[in-house]
Amino acid sequence: MAEDPGTRGPDKAPENLGRKVGRRAERKQQARARGRRTAWFGLGMFGLVGWSVAVPTLIGIAIGVWADRRWPGEVSWTLTLLVIGVALGCLNAWYWIKQESEDD
Repeated sequence: MAEDPGTRGPDKAPENLGRKVGRRAERKQQARARGRRTAWFGLGMFGLVGWSVAVPTLIGIAIGVWADRRWPGEVSWTLTLLVIGVALGCLNAWYWIKQESEDD
């Protein structure tokens, strides 16, 4: 069905357009005031994301090895906690990236 030209969705309303343009202009001014980010900033962010995944993973492995020695059985605690550590690390990295992108 064709959309009625007199009907506008919430994203196409003029007042929302003004807010969007204002928000973009404000972000642009903040970026100009902050200056360009260097390659060092990118490498630092890369390192932060890497460590935020690696540390929970290694902690999960260490606790899993300890648990396997303490309570041996059919379930591999090392593998279970490795997967949990990777998942927590990815959530942590996502949080950091989201926080940094909100600053933009």
